[in-house]
Amino acid sequence: MPAQEAGGARLPWVRGFARWPSRDSPKAEGKALRERVRRAAHAELTLDAGRPDAVAAVEASNRGRIPELMPLRVGRMAATPFAFLRGSAGLMAYDLVRTPMTGIGAQICGDAHAGNFGLYGDARGGLVIDLNDFDETVHGPWEWDLKRLATSLVLAGREAGASEHRCREAAHDAAGAYRRTMRLLAKLPALDAWNAIADEELVSHTDAHDLLGTLGRVQEKARANTSGRFAARSTRVLDDGTRRFVAAPPVLRRIPDTEAAAVAVSLEEYLGTLPEDRLPLLARHAVHDVAFRVVGTGSVGTRSYVVLLLDHRGEALVLQVKEARPSVLVPHLGKAGFDVPEVSHEGRRVVLGQKRMQVVSDNLLGWTTVGGLPFQVRQFRNRKGSVDPAELATDQIDDYARMTGALLARAHSHSADPRLVAGYCGKSEELDEAVASFAVACADRTEADHAELVTAVREGRVAAEQGV
Repeated sequence: MPAQEAGGARLPWVRGFARWPSRDSPKAEGKALRERVRRAAHAELTLDAGRPDAVAAVEASNRGRIPELMPLRVGRMAATPFAFLRGSAGLMAYDLVRTPMTGIGAQICGDAHAGNFGLYGDARGGLVIDLNDFDETVHGPWEWDLKRLATSLVLAGREAGASEHRCREAAHDAAGAYRRTMRLLAKLPALDAWNAIADEELVSHTDAHDLLGTLGRVQEKARANTSGRFAARSTRVLDDGTRRFVAAPPVLRRIPDTEAAAVAVSLEEYLGTLPEDRLPLLARHAVHDVAFRVVGTGSVGTRSYVVLLLDHRGEALVLQVKEARPSVLVPHLGKAGFDVPEVSHEGRRVVLGQKRMQVVSDNLLGWTTVGGLPFQVRQFRNRKGSVDPAELATDQIDDYARMTGALLARAHSHSADPRLVAGYCGKSEELDEAVASFAVACADRTEADHAELVTAVREGRVAAEQGV
């Protein structure tokens, strides 16, 4: 046990807890970082001569994925510049590592674009709004998430037909909401800050009142988006009373019995990753079927299964067993001055990263291994709902930007001291302006990358299946 500290302390310092009294001022430390990294410097985007072109970047990101699904992935990325951004987190990480960084670390999403926020159900049947995709999560620079969010808002706004001024304003507002939320959290007791900005307060906190109607409609759809509804639409009852998934290619397809059995058997390992109090719930369900289901844009081509569980009444609970690949940010962390993590299991990395960032997480999150590959496991269609930022009315994009900026700050504050980040960000809009300038420049670069991919598809150099 550590020795008692000088000064007559009655109890020894305990590892894992803070020291008392605190010997430093995180806010002052953050403020001092401005001398080394000017906030205005975050406007910089430098593209070096060794930067991969768009086609090379897409081909590199396709390695290790299921080959026959690559045309589908390329087709989705070629649809719009915003879609290209969604599928090219690795290429943007290549650019971000060449931008100014404070060295303040946080558990970051790694792919915090505007489409990766949404609604999902909590254990009591309520709806939570938060980040909802953590495939790329690592401990890294907080700036990377903020700049990716801001860039995506510019691209989504352009796709929605918003003026260039409004698109830049959205990026500016996201950074401003992030900065103001960090300042708010820095002033609160630690426990209050951890749980701050309840979802019912989020709209008021971020002045996002124009979004109320849209969020209300998304909530209605989310409440109906359940395992039971998916199972009713995607399965059929056989003569012996069992239920099976019905193929709906290319998104949902049947798989060989040996592959299905391997996924089913892997659920035993999954149970070992859950808190013990969850096990009686799953023990009341039987495993009935497994199918392959294509998901997302960036995830297309990874192995992803849906598992049909039925309780004694025949009510469905569907689990998603999704391959967890190494984060595309890992090759860039060392150059950014961050430790490259030793990952024992990529599914575990995703799950723990998600739990570190969300206020409330899926209570059935876990991980497993299938055929030697790591997978994450979670509920499928857990009352999920999302706002497509590219389909928002042009006068709503800045409201959405403020909301997502605040949510990102809340997520980062669970692992980065908000006093430290707030000390750096400060009261002025200097950081907001810089991030907005970066976002516009990066969006322009993304549009050029997207155009390169579209040209390659048109010329037949890259196969693409579009409209799916």
